[in-house]
Amino acid sequence: MCCLFGILDYNHSLSKRQMNRILNVLSTACEVRGTDATGIAYNHNGKLRIYKRPIPAHLMRFNVPDGVNAVMGHTRMTTQGSEKLNFNNHPFYGKADVPFALAHNGVIYNDELVREVERLPGTHIKTDSYIAVQLIENKKRLDFESLKYMAEQLQGSMTITVMDSSDNLYIVKGDNPLCLYHYPERGLYIYASTEEIFKAGLKKLYLNFGKCEKISIESGEILRIDSSGYRARSEFNDSGLYYNYCFPYRHGWDDDWWTSAKATSKINSGKMDPAEKQYFDDLKGVACHCGYMPEDIEELYEDGYTLDEIEEFLFAI
Repeated sequence: MCCLFGILDYNHSLSKRQMNRILNVLSTACEVRGTDATGIAYNHNGKLRIYKRPIPAHLMRFNVPDGVNAVMGHTRMTTQGSEKLNFNNHPFYGKADVPFALAHNGVIYNDELVREVERLPGTHIKTDSYIAVQLIENKKRLDFESLKYMAEQLQGSMTITVMDSSDNLYIVKGDNPLCLYHYPERGLYIYASTEEIFKAGLKKLYLNFGKCEKISIESGEILRIDSSGYRARSEFNDSGLYYNYCFPYRHGWDDDWWTSAKATSKINSGKMDPAEKQYFDDLKGVACHCGYMPEDIEELYEDGYTLDEIEEFLFAI
C-alpha cells in the first residue's frame, strides 16, 4: 500500500513557494499509505532529476527550484526490496527513446517470471515495481504501445505513473485508486491515490485555484497529459490484475459461492466508509505477497480484527 501524488502546472502559474508548499502538504497527507520512503521526480535545466530518501514525507522538506512545472511523487510502504537501500525506492529512472521516471502503487507478483520469459537483464534493484521500467526500456520507446505492452505483462495490483524528460505525464490505471483533478483557470492538474488524501491535503493549503473538475480514469485506461495540458487516452487489457490472479478456486469455491459470500459479508453491507473500504482493498492487494490470500484478510476482518491490526499482522512476518 503506497501512494502516488503529483502536480502538472502546464500554465506555469505556480510560484516556487506555492509549488513546494503543495508538495510538502500533499506528500505528508499521503503518509497514511506509506512512511518507509518518499521520492519525487522533476525536470530542471533540461535534465530529469529524482530525489528520494528512506524517510517519511514530513521529514523531506521539498525545495524544488524555480522553473519546475511538473512533479511526480510517491510515498512507500515496503513489500519487497529494503527501503534502506535507496535504489529500491520510487520513483525509478528509466531510458527508452527519452529518459523517464516511474512510480507504482501496488504489488507485482510475477516480476521474476516476466524477467525470465522476456529475457530481461538481472538488476540489483529488488523492488517488484522495477520490472515495469525494464519492460518499457525493452521496447526502446515511451508511448501508448510500450505502456500497453508493459501493463499487460504484469500480474498483481497496480496503478503506475510515468513522467518523461519533457513533462509529459502518463497514468496507467489498474485496480488501485487514483484521484485526478484539473483546475482549468490556473492550468493545473493535481493528483493523489485517493480522494480522501487529496481533500485532506487541499484543506491545509488554503489556496484558491478556482473551479475544478474531477477527471475520470478507469481500470484498463492509459491517460497521457502532455506538458501543455492536453489529454489523450488509450487502453490495455487489465485481466491479469490481482482479482483474477489472487482468487484461485480453493476449498471448493465457485462463482456462485463467491457472489453469495460478497453479498452477505459485513464488508459489503455498508458498514465501511469509503476510506476504510479502500484501506481494506489495499490490504487484500498486498496479502499475496505476504503469503496469504485476499480472502484470508476478509476472514480476519469478519472475525473482529481491525484494519490496523491486520496490517500489523501482515508485516510482522
